[in-house]
Amino acid sequence: MANFVYLASQSPRRRQLLEQLGVRYELLLPDAGEDAEALERVLKNEAPAAYVKRVTCLKLNAAVARLAQRKLAPALILCSDTTVALGRTIYGKPDDPQDAERMLTELAGKTHRVLTAVAVQHGTQRFEALSSSRVTFTAMTAAQIGAYVATGEPLGKAGAYAIQGRVAMHITRINGSYSGIMGLPLCETASLLQAAGLEI
Repeated sequence: MANFVYLASQSPRRRQLLEQLGVRYELLLPDAGEDAEALERVLKNEAPAAYVKRVTCLKLNAAVARLAQRKLAPALILCSDTTVALGRTIYGKPDDPQDAERMLTELAGKTHRVLTAVAVQHGTQRFEALSSSRVTFTAMTAAQIGAYVATGEPLGKAGAYAIQGRVAMHITRINGSYSGIMGLPLCETASLLQAAGLEI
């Protein structure tokens, strides 16, 4: 088996985290014609955990098809998706700065969940895991939220924030996997890759 994995993710944080594990990877990104964002649409009444697992599997299906279409050398394919949830409400990536402000206003002063699903494809076998963590924000003023949104950091991030970024000054408590909140839970990911036959 190849001693690298295909990473089907555009997230620079997932690349950093794989490097932290010492795992060699090659990117397996969507073609220009693929509507990757369409895979992230939420179904009516969908529970957050069901949503993030479903989206991860859809992304992995697309990556498996991409590998075959491009006639690339076989190797494990790794895919992941992260969502933020307050109760049953799913907070994906904000549409614009105003949407980011809305999300952060709703999350401020509360504890929410961060769910990251991981899936690995090895031939016809699929290995899956789900990481669930809790993050507590301090109460934030409109000015503090506006200042954070103005950095541009919340755009493109589930829940409109990056745990490793400036928002950390407003986080009082984390319960769970820090790497999972960043977008790739390393304990679960390592276990899946090892179960699929990769030596780490």
